[in-house]
Amino acid sequence: MQFFSKKVNRSSHGFTLVETLVAISIFTMSLLGITSILASSISNTGYAKQKILAGYLAQEGIEYVRNMRDTYILYSGTSQAGWDAFKVELNPCNSGNGCGFVKPVAPFDVFVCSSPDQCKLYVNNGGYDTNSGGTDSGFIRKIWMTRADGSSDVGSDEEVKIFSEVEWTQGSGNYSIVFSENLFNWWEFP
Repeated sequence: MQFFSKKVNRSSHGFTLVETLVAISIFTMSLLGITSILASSISNTGYAKQKILAGYLAQEGIEYVRNMRDTYILYSGTSQAGWDAFKVELNPCNSGNGCGFVKPVAPFDVFVCSSPDQCKLYVNNGGYDTNSGGTDSGFIRKIWMTRADGSSDVGSDEEVKIFSEVEWTQGSGNYSIVFSENLFNWWEFP
């Protein structure tokens, strides 16, 4: 009987168990990194979407107030009476509570938000309003007015500053965006 002895080349046998485990762990870590980046991207995209929508809703609040001012001035008989009526309507709206609109068209129905739930915005027929018959949008909009110099008593000023704040909660954070604009009594009789 003759035995043949073969010289075994270690590199031709494939991976050892340790090499395989190292390769699998490196592959797993790279997949976890990619998954983490994707989750962060999805979260950031959701935040950007909410912030853009909040910006539109805040601007819409300013537009409601501007429309209210114009309606009062144009249809009051005299511009000064309209301007004064406009300021009286928004005078109870201060930065502490703010106000909301039941109906953002004439005749305007402005109310003081005694609790944040009163100024919640709901989605109704594709639009946002305070009618709780719709779906809760997660946004709260408050509007208030000060003098142009920042003090709260608007008195007989011919210029006021309007603020529109939209708040929302996303994840574990609370966010808000505030827009402001100066409004004037623009109508002057010759």
